[in-house]
Amino acid sequence: MVLTDSEIEYIEGILNRKMNSLEEGMLDVMFSEHCSYKSSRPILRTFPTEGKNIILGPGDDAGLVSVTDKYALAVGMESHNHPSAIEPYGGAGTGIGGILRDIISMGAMPIALLDSLRFGPLDDEKSRYLFEHVVKGISDYGNRVGVPTVAGEVEFDESFRTNPLVNVMCVGLVEKDKIVRGIAPNVGDVFLLMGGTTGRDGIHGVTFASEELTSDSETEDRPAVQVADPFTKKRVLEASLEILDTIDVSGVKDLGGGGLTCCVSELVDSSENGAAVDLRAIPLREEGMTPYEIMLSESQERMIFVINPKDVEKAREICDKHEIVSTVIGEVTEGNNMVIIDDGKELANLPTVLLADPPSLNRPLEEVPENNEKIEIEHVDLEESLLKVLSSPNIASKEWVFKQYDHEVQVRTVVKPGDDAAVLRIDDETAIALTTDSNTIHTKLSPYHGGAGSVAEAIRNVISMGATPYAVVDCLNFGNPEKPDVLWQFKTCIEGMSDVAEAFEAPVISGNVSFYNETEGVKINPTPAVGVIGVEKIKNIRTMDFKEENDKILLIGETYDELGGSEYLRTVYGIEDGMAPRIRIDQETANGKTVLDIIDSDNDKNITAVHDVSNGGILVALSEMALKSGLGCEIDISAILTDDDLDVCELLYSETHGRYIVTVKEDAVDDILEAIDVPVAVIGEVKGNSLKLSENIDIPVKKLDDAYHGVLEKYMAF
Repeated sequence: MVLTDSEIEYIEGILNRKMNSLEEGMLDVMFSEHCSYKSSRPILRTFPTEGKNIILGPGDDAGLVSVTDKYALAVGMESHNHPSAIEPYGGAGTGIGGILRDIISMGAMPIALLDSLRFGPLDDEKSRYLFEHVVKGISDYGNRVGVPTVAGEVEFDESFRTNPLVNVMCVGLVEKDKIVRGIAPNVGDVFLLMGGTTGRDGIHGVTFASEELTSDSETEDRPAVQVADPFTKKRVLEASLEILDTIDVSGVKDLGGGGLTCCVSELVDSSENGAAVDLRAIPLREEGMTPYEIMLSESQERMIFVINPKDVEKAREICDKHEIVSTVIGEVTEGNNMVIIDDGKELANLPTVLLADPPSLNRPLEEVPENNEKIEIEHVDLEESLLKVLSSPNIASKEWVFKQYDHEVQVRTVVKPGDDAAVLRIDDETAIALTTDSNTIHTKLSPYHGGAGSVAEAIRNVISMGATPYAVVDCLNFGNPEKPDVLWQFKTCIEGMSDVAEAFEAPVISGNVSFYNETEGVKINPTPAVGVIGVEKIKNIRTMDFKEENDKILLIGETYDELGGSEYLRTVYGIEDGMAPRIRIDQETANGKTVLDIIDSDNDKNITAVHDVSNGGILVALSEMALKSGLGCEIDISAILTDDDLDVCELLYSETHGRYIVTVKEDAVDDILEAIDVPVAVIGEVKGNSLKLSENIDIPVKKLDDAYHGVLEKYMAF
């Protein structure tokens, strides 16, 4: 049970009576961390959530951002961490199902999925098993429903060995005049439950998500994992969109965590109304289910439509056509209570505010001092280190993952997985760029700069594609919030994220918090998974691959002595320590605006490639551009702008934020440089078929390719 003694006292003080067992179960679910956000709500309120392109910020199933005069995007991000640790295939699949329903609930057609995944080292058999089956679960569900998985990221680190992270972002397209909300404003409207039937799977799923994992979780908590059904989901999607197109619907909400209890109470509480729910009307998949099981079941693929009684027949006809079960299970009532009825007998009667808006907690915080010491190491041969970094599973090609995804269904995908971001066409003139990012090592070392840097990197990724960042979504994965140091990490991380989002006028419009990512006291690296939506003109789309010999290579931004927390240190030396790179917001925003300005004014396509510098530093970024194209480059290391006294490895592997590599046609360099008013240097040119840094460092692209490709495939062949 989640309810504490003080919470029970609080509840019974409001009720002026004892709870019965059903009411206690319903409140237990709704007071769980996963449903109530009781530890995080006061902190989450500090996010910037409004902006000129924002239609709806946090508070509903998804945020809404305007992208054209006609269309808006519905955007959300969710986690399914604990279920995926227990049953990776089903856990990942139901995670996809849940975020798809959130998008449908806004009246939107899902058009893209992205993921953000974390696992233990791939030399561990269990980690490989989890990785393989999570990817398979995402692939099978998304492919069968017909929604493309267009981008994502994956990291392998010791901290995730017993607690993997499975975060999924979804984007949907909706005409602005067809947006719906999760509300129930009209007394007398009825609740039409449609989709899958109600079974015993997933009971206490949200409670399970609000506890630390243990060595016994794999067996004891398996019943809390929901069962995915993508084929039903496809029919639910089609039926839902037809209902929304045909009937004047008052509100829609999916049944996810907390099942019927959560869905109905949140629908009516948002409109300050009440609800009556008839248990006998709910279609069941199993015999002998108790009221407790029915109200707490988290069986998948279920939606509730709030409609006028006169429209029930038409809605049910649509459901029948799509072979979807549907029935009226209750109605919107006056007052502010949710009443559960069985054969005319009242089984539960609870204030909706108690269910949908439990009190928050102000838990104690404890600052953790940062390590600002420089890591002193003896650098190995540069070619040796580069090949080792490129063959790290964290840097190496992720083709093994995205080749399993259908990323072209719906035929909107313009730029496919493998670049800085995916790009999807909205209409003949407009496209959107989508990405997910997080730097867990930086966040562990400095919650502020790691959180800020995760947002900044995601923003740089969409800018590199030529898109202006419009909005941010997130999935915040941390340890136990009852530990003061963990909650301080969380609060400080959000402060950093907020500062960058505000500076770029890209508000945080939706998100999710996943706490208790610990197993028997071993906590994950704090992971603020960030999704960014950018909007651009089709003509402005750029990609990272080198295009033509003799194109000049520009580096925008200065490089600092910031090797702490780098992929270089982690891969080559096994070190995850030092001072994380600092966020310099003025430089970050100025450099980003400059890149967007020069792309937007580049009518002759003189700017041929753009790539941000992030994990692995300049050397990895250049290697990726060469690998994507097969073309080499010659680089003048001495031309790289820096005020610090750096050796070659520090210069080339530094993960300083705010930098972009831009290639420009030879005859246009002077004009482009004249248009740039931030630090910039010509550091080389596209040339030959090797990465040449000096007379002694000349690495064939083929050698880079051998190190970079096939890494995951080799591990997964074990």
